[in-house]
Amino acid sequence: MSRPLADKWFRWGLLASAALSGAVVVLVVLFLLVASWPALADLGPGRYLTDTRWYPSGGLWGMSAMIVGTLLSTLGAVLLAAPLGILSAVFCHYYAPARMATLYRRLVELLAGIPSVVYGLWGLVVLVPIIARWHPPGTSLLAAILVLTLMILPTVALVADSALGQLPGSQVAGAYALGLSRAGVIWRIAVPAARRALATGTLLATARAIGETMAVLMVCGGVVNLPTSLFEPIRTLTANIALEMSYAEGLHRSSLFVTGLVLVLAVVTLVTVADRLGEEPTGG
Repeated sequence: MSRPLADKWFRWGLLASAALSGAVVVLVVLFLLVASWPALADLGPGRYLTDTRWYPSGGLWGMSAMIVGTLLSTLGAVLLAAPLGILSAVFCHYYAPARMATLYRRLVELLAGIPSVVYGLWGLVVLVPIIARWHPPGTSLLAAILVLTLMILPTVALVADSALGQLPGSQVAGAYALGLSRAGVIWRIAVPAARRALATGTLLATARAIGETMAVLMVCGGVVNLPTSLFEPIRTLTANIALEMSYAEGLHRSSLFVTGLVLVLAVVTLVTVADRLGEEPTGG
């Protein structure tokens, strides 16, 4: 086969793969819209925010407590994981010996590959009893935050490590030549230059935290409750789907698809923001 013909087939293969990937996403969104439409048409979107609580058998469809639980657990995890991940990448690049940095990267890659249910199991048998001794019942918003932090930390750390590794060596060498200290090079040159990639990695980690189900379900308590402290149980949107889909019928089932639609919209928003942050400025 000639090179031009091979290039043509390769291009068409890539185009087909991209089209298939895009079609799958569109079909998933359309499926959620169709499945959630009976509830949206009958109840209206406002009911999910204005009803006082979630009690489908009693005609109450309030998702506010679960939305707040999802946002608080995600926000808490990101506030812990983002600085830890970025600082660990800085340590690897500018302070750690080469062998230690390599070993640390391998450990982070291993953490990224561990199934989420394993994190949930660890949280249930180790973390929850520790929190329970401190403040019962143990299954709580705090447990969800800590498990999610451990889960998204590798994403932030690996993206930060890659971003710092792509900085031109001449830029760093020039900063040292101008008399900047190591800390000055890190905080005045390296981190500002990599800020777009760092922000993108943090947003992608946030998207993963929002969509996590099993690990959070195992440690959050599963109670539809508007938390007033870190030690109270919560239920996230993903946990609600996992708990109730097996027996839900009618409007109840359709409302669970509304929950899924809300989650998809949240993740799409985060990915869009991450893409915007990752774009290079085009101004003159």
